[in-house]
Amino acid sequence: MHQSSLESRAAMFALGAGAVTFFLALIATSSVTWSSGDYGRALMPAIVCAALSWASARVRVADTASAIDQAVDRLAAAADGDLATPVPAATAMVVPRLATAMTSLFAQLAANFARVHQLALFDPVTGLANRANFRDSTEAVLAGMEEGAGAALFFIDLDRFKAVNDSRGHASGDQLLMKVAERLRTVAEEAGCAGALVGRLAGDEFTIFCPGMADHDAVQALGDAVIDALAQPFALTDGPVMIGASIGVALRPDHGTTLHDLMRAADAAMYQAKEEGRARMTRYSERLAAELSGREVLDQELRIALDRGEFALVFQPQVAAGGGGLVAAEALLRWRHPSGELRSAGEFLARAEANGQMVAIGDWIATAVAAAAAAWERDGRPGRIALNLSQRQLEDDGFFARLEAILHQAGTPATRIELEVGEAIAMRCSPLAVAALARLRAAGATVTIDDFGAGDSNLQRLRHWPVDRVKLDRTLVGEVVHDRVAREIVQALIGLIHGLGCEAVAEGVEAEAQAAMLRVLGCDAIQGWAIARPMDAGALAAWIDRDQPAVARRTTPA
Repeated sequence: MHQSSLESRAAMFALGAGAVTFFLALIATSSVTWSSGDYGRALMPAIVCAALSWASARVRVADTASAIDQAVDRLAAAADGDLATPVPAATAMVVPRLATAMTSLFAQLAANFARVHQLALFDPVTGLANRANFRDSTEAVLAGMEEGAGAALFFIDLDRFKAVNDSRGHASGDQLLMKVAERLRTVAEEAGCAGALVGRLAGDEFTIFCPGMADHDAVQALGDAVIDALAQPFALTDGPVMIGASIGVALRPDHGTTLHDLMRAADAAMYQAKEEGRARMTRYSERLAAELSGREVLDQELRIALDRGEFALVFQPQVAAGGGGLVAAEALLRWRHPSGELRSAGEFLARAEANGQMVAIGDWIATAVAAAAAAWERDGRPGRIALNLSQRQLEDDGFFARLEAILHQAGTPATRIELEVGEAIAMRCSPLAVAALARLRAAGATVTIDDFGAGDSNLQRLRHWPVDRVKLDRTLVGEVVHDRVAREIVQALIGLIHGLGCEAVAEGVEAEAQAAMLRVLGCDAIQGWAIARPMDAGALAAWIDRDQPAVARRTTPA
């Protein structure tokens, strides 16, 4: 309703109400008989009273309308983002309840916006800049820097954080991350790096960007300070814990002028620090640049290798140490590289693990092994085919279900399959993976621990593992002929393996003398170039048909 209309109606109401009220009151309180002239004379004061009421009401309505108009204007300003300006004084005085509601609304909106801003820009656990905020802030600083101006980017990855998080729970893990953030802030402040930006990218990955830091000694000092700070014990609610950190450093302008280039370089340097033993800082270098370039090329080639059918399997026989009969053949992956080389798995599988392609490659290997084992079953050939399992496969919740489906589809009996797991991987294997291995073993598959003696075995854990055979690491086998201590170690390990109720297998046997010594020491099976080199399926079939009698004669004790 318009203000003029509101005022007119209020005035009319005031005039009528005032006159009637005054007039009626006068009549009601009088005992005199009134004539028409008397009524006229009495009505005049009523009219005056009504006029005064009209004027008063008109002022009050005008004040209220003005106060409401100012409130509307203030709300419009709030809609445009102004939540700080106070509610107009006129509104507070004339319509106090409305003013109080508006003030409360603005305060609540301001708090909500502050919370949203905090969540959008800062990590909720540590309070550090999150990935997006760190990226935007750092890119803005880099964009404003003069050409040739120096800066340092530190990429920090915590060592052993996952073990703490898994063993103590996420609450302790979050508490540890908060304390790490506090120490990083302190180190950055004490380094005297003006404008330093500290962020948490994800998980246990942190960054420090120091604009203006060009001196190599200052870079080294800050890196050493971070390593020292994070190597000290952390007091958590459920007890102290010690971790550490591996750091990669990239410098502007030497290693790039954009955040993308600097992050790429610092990340590569950090991984190099981990490979060199952790708890250290590594700077990006030309050597690392060449390795990074090589990794990118390798990643691209691996992505299309499966589609192009460039992978193949070869098989290395394993024979009984006593009778010389074929026990199994280990399936080994090869890559027919477009350059014409036949590359061994050691040249590319670690990269496939790192870039996530191992899942697809592992499924291809499992399918090829199942097909080969099914062919052996149809042809009535002896022995099993051994399939090596990677850490990525054992961590993949769906791998064993896919493996069982692959075996079923190929018509491969489980008795034709041997599953090999490296010692180091076996000791970290999840209960779910162990249960899946036990299920396959119960169905007839053979389970083998590979590379035994090269890592840190937990014998108590090994006792309860679903295992049939244990393969001695090739580093233990190489010196058994000429080194007495090596012989004693191998003999002791073979006794331990037998004590666990398992067969002892030696791999990497390169000479007849080694094979003879391993038989004397009690080894059950032998694998290596002394028996046969890896070969494709056709060559292996021919070798079994042609050479098995000779193998049996050579490996039978005199």
